[in-house]
Amino acid sequence: MMARRPPKPTSARTVRRSDERSNEKLAQDRIRLAKLSEGGAAERPITVESSSLVELRASALPCPRCLGEQRVDDHTAHAVAGDVLRAAHTRCKQCGFERTVWFRIAQRLAN
Repeated sequence: MMARRPPKPTSARTVRRSDERSNEKLAQDRIRLAKLSEGGAAERPITVESSSLVELRASALPCPRCLGEQRVDDHTAHAVAGDVLRAAHTRCKQCGFERTVWFRIAQRLAN
């Protein structure tokens, strides 16, 4: 009977590539979750008190891909299903990931 050979040690490149694949899968999962969360789609906007808070709230959200800081490129108004929503177009400062965050301006009732 022949003795089994011990397994070859894992190379640094193999470990690095495995880590990169794991990190990419995690980033894709976070992006998917961000699209399903509040503000990720026009059907699920974040409610704010005034339009001046749109850019503040959008830039405060972390990048779903790398968890880095985002900056707001612009924000626009869109009529969606009879409602006026604001879309903040953001870009991550670290990885460059672009995202649109949706907002609804809360209607204040007169006193």
